[in-house]
Amino acid sequence: MRGAGIGAALVVLYTGMMAAADGITKFIAGSYAAPQLFVISSALVVALSMAATRLGDRGQGGLRLRSRGAMWVRAALTVIASIAFFQAFRLLPFADVFLFIGLIPLIAAALSGPVLGEVPRPMAWAALGLGAGGILVLMPGGLSGMQAGHGWALLAAVSGTGSMLAARLIARVERVPLAQVFWPNLALMLAMGLALPFVWTPMSLTDLGWITGYAVALFAARYVVAEALRLLPAYVATPLMNLQFVWMVAIGMLAFGEIPTMGTLLGVSLVIGSGLWLVIDEHMARARVIPAE
Repeated sequence: MRGAGIGAALVVLYTGMMAAADGITKFIAGSYAAPQLFVISSALVVALSMAATRLGDRGQGGLRLRSRGAMWVRAALTVIASIAFFQAFRLLPFADVFLFIGLIPLIAAALSGPVLGEVPRPMAWAALGLGAGGILVLMPGGLSGMQAGHGWALLAAVSGTGSMLAARLIARVERVPLAQVFWPNLALMLAMGLALPFVWTPMSLTDLGWITGYAVALFAARYVVAEALRLLPAYVATPLMNLQFVWMVAIGMLAFGEIPTMGTLLGVSLVIGSGLWLVIDEHMARARVIPAE
């Protein structure tokens, strides 16, 4: 029970970090190619992971792990998702990309059964439906005017969900949150490094600072989400990630002067409600199991 609450708090923290990283991605995508952002940021994340390993408890934060097959899958899907999200942010408005991020809980619910054996309960399906309704309210125009950016965003949502499920699979076997951060970012750095010589553009110190901020936010977010996925089933954790919409509204108001409409506020309320519903459902399910043990 306590673990579910801690896991939920970690997911909320993760959404704020990821919203900040996504905002920087949107900003950088207009001036630089994906390999330039990802090689520099991934190198910084890899360095931070190695430093944290030396300073922390190797029993919980080491870089070695037993689930090598699952990590190969997670690393490959992380590379695909990173590229796809970069392209989506480059081609689509900020809010449009978040529509596809909102599909992640439904994709996770569909895949959690065959991949993790975590079949959502009926009440959880109802909460997922409520969250999906909130996303539709947030984007009343639907998917009219489909373009290449929407394809990239859908690919990002599917591969990003797969990466999270692989993280959950690893976390159920061993507690290695730093390895969950280190290896996918090393794979991203190496993959993007192959293309870097062909797209490199000189950078200002200001832009380098933005990329450094992106790397720090991403490192912290991926460490936190690895721990959250250890404490919560994937179909509970991923709907809570829709709280990222709240951060999106805040960033829009503070950075771009965008005042949210009543539809946006209603949609955010439904998304938050679905996340809280899932946490309560998980809490009650665990409470019913404990007395029987």
